[in-house]
Amino acid sequence: MGSDFKAIPLIDIGPLVEKIDDPRMANDADLLEVVRMLDDACKEAGFFYVKGHGITESLLKEVRDVTRKFFQLPCEEKLKIKMSPQSGYRGYQRIGENITKGKPDMHEAIDCYTPIKPGKYGDLAKPMEGSNLWPENPSNFEALLENYINLCRDLSRKIMRGIALALGGAIDAFEGETAGDPFWVLRLIGYPVEIPEEQRTDTGCGAHTDYGLLTLVNQDDDICALEVQNRSGEWIYATPIPGTFVCNIGDMLKVWSNGIYESTLHRVVNNSPRYRISVAFFYESNFDAAIEPVQFCREKTGGAAKYEKVVYGEHLVKKVLTNFVM
Repeated sequence: MGSDFKAIPLIDIGPLVEKIDDPRMANDADLLEVVRMLDDACKEAGFFYVKGHGITESLLKEVRDVTRKFFQLPCEEKLKIKMSPQSGYRGYQRIGENITKGKPDMHEAIDCYTPIKPGKYGDLAKPMEGSNLWPENPSNFEALLENYINLCRDLSRKIMRGIALALGGAIDAFEGETAGDPFWVLRLIGYPVEIPEEQRTDTGCGAHTDYGLLTLVNQDDDICALEVQNRSGEWIYATPIPGTFVCNIGDMLKVWSNGIYESTLHRVVNNSPRYRISVAFFYESNFDAAIEPVQFCREKTGGAAKYEKVVYGEHLVKKVLTNFVM
């Protein structure tokens, strides 16, 4: 909660996407203007829209459409990829099975994580070892989503490079803990309209902050449901802007930046008469990375570390093990 913002800023990150990986462009004026805008947005709201990101609007819509088709299938078909501890908490969950702060969320979802081979991280990742459960129907689901994940991962890496510059660090300041093996999470979420009375709560997803570094949200173009809380406690709509992602920063970036950037509370309330789709991609550090305030951010904030060291994988596993009722 950075400030009493009344609207979420929109940033055209085209110059960053095109130039951030070219060392010759380090002092490009357009690139540096995007970096400045990222800094302002992260300090003021912790949320921002991005356009000019290079992923086509048609692909964003296709991903939402294939997700909608899956959620329209009969329940027995969806349960073929049901989430369980045996699946490493990957797969489909029914309405009310996801829990936020003790309350069931009024959504159904598919959870996907970076595949983890047995023993890769020792005991740290044991509860989450496994591969993703992809449905056979719709038939193009797996190929489409695998491509989408790769594009989101590359885009997130570029935005994180911009954020490193915005904080006053080297362009690759955070890549020792992400480059080569960044963990990612993908949640495909459906917010229904008609919910049985005994299951109903007022929120599709309760107020929370995200666990990792950076989130990219691909939401339906015509339904207002995502809300972000400002410092005064007001809930501000993240009104859909076609062709954009809604981005927000997570808990690990708050720690890394020593609180210069804070993760912002947000929730989903679907008061629309229509079923809503949201596809959230979470870009994280390496699973076994030990996250602590970096020196150049500590110097900006008085020198002392405001947060204890946290191992990302431990943080995630603890959340995952308490997030579901099965």
